[in-house]
Amino acid sequence: MTPERTEKLTRVLSHRQPDLTVVLENVFDPHNISAVMRTCDAVGVQEIFILNTKIPRHKKFGARSSSSAAKWLTVHQFEDTEACFSEIKLRYERILTTHLGESSVGLYQLDLTRPTALVFGNEHSGVSEEIRALADGNFLIPQVGIIQSLNISVACAVTLYEAYRQKEQASHYQRSDLDSAFKRTVWADWSDFSERE
Repeated sequence: MTPERTEKLTRVLSHRQPDLTVVLENVFDPHNISAVMRTCDAVGVQEIFILNTKIPRHKKFGARSSSSAAKWLTVHQFEDTEACFSEIKLRYERILTTHLGESSVGLYQLDLTRPTALVFGNEHSGVSEEIRALADGNFLIPQVGIIQSLNISVACAVTLYEAYRQKEQASHYQRSDLDSAFKRTVWADWSDFSERE
């Protein structure tokens, strides 16, 4: 690996955010997943959870949408809801779903500097009732148009960039609190990818 690549990977790893993740529930289109991955990488989200209980496990993601972002992320795929959310609850303080309901809070009212897992549902029916029951709350992205929904990758991007704004103001990108063992694992994966490029 060149010194330039080593320096870049070191810098990127130092900006990863261990207290923010994205969960995708039964998202059908691999290009949507890839677009989400690209945004995760851009704002420093290292791990992403993909839950498939109604569709087959994804074997690959749309490379054109992701610019190969998947290889720089830690991707967890689950077919079992309980196993997936048990893992998430061990790592994150709260779980929030995107859902248009009476109890939903506006995105810009959330404190996204807290350790948070953000759940986005599939393209047709959104987050399921089962997952909403496991969550600590729901949020919505304010809109004033006729169609009260956004493409999942757009909704995720809007949400993650609000998290980026809040975390940047709170100096989260200047701290280095990724677990050392996790850092070593990520670094080993990245080094391997870099050697094969």
